Amino acid sequence: MPIEDTVGAMADLVRDGKVRYIGLSEASAATVRRAEKVHRITAVQTEYSLFTRDAEDELLPALRELGTSLVAYSPLGRGFLGARFRSIDELAPDDWRRGNPRFQEEQFQRNLAIADIIGAIAREKGVTLAQLALAWVLTQGEDVVPIPGTSNAQRLEENVRSPDVILTTDELNRLERAAPKGAVVGNRYEPGMMQLTNG
Repeated sequence: MPIEDTVGAMADLVRDGKVRYIGLSEASAATVRRAEKVHRITAVQTEYSLFTRDAEDELLPALRELGTSLVAYSPLGRGFLGARFRSIDELAPDDWRRGNPRFQEEQFQRNLAIADIIGAIAREKGVTLAQLALAWVLTQGEDVVPIPGTSNAQRLEENVRSPDVILTTDELNRLERAAPKGAVVGNRYEPGMMQLTNG
């Protein structure tokens, strides 16, 4: 379905007062530009974290040009930046990440090593790995809003304190060296799902 048709139908709902704003998920910069010609796009949701920085190439610059916010899902790198596990065996047998490319044997170990370096920076600062990772996302601009998920009340309380974590220029540089764009190994989804992203 052309994005113009989808957004056009949503625009009718805005005009009818049934919807207030329109947002897109996993849209490419080109798709957002096409959609914006039909109706104002308020936000675009995509995966963004120290572990997934693809949005920096084309999407984020386009959103800034259009005045559209980025809603960053999986800001904790699917759990790598939450210090939730040390082994793939710690995931539930039916956890979908078991089939994710970043969680496969060699990739898992290499990605865990990156998380460990970031974790060392967090410990030096006296914050949790998750708080540091969320603070990094928050430094990317007021137009970038992380939406971490959790099923644990303690983690939720930790996460809501992440805006209080102020990162220095030196710390940001260290994080850049620890997790430069492209450092994480493996696609963020298996091939079939990757075809559905950034359309």
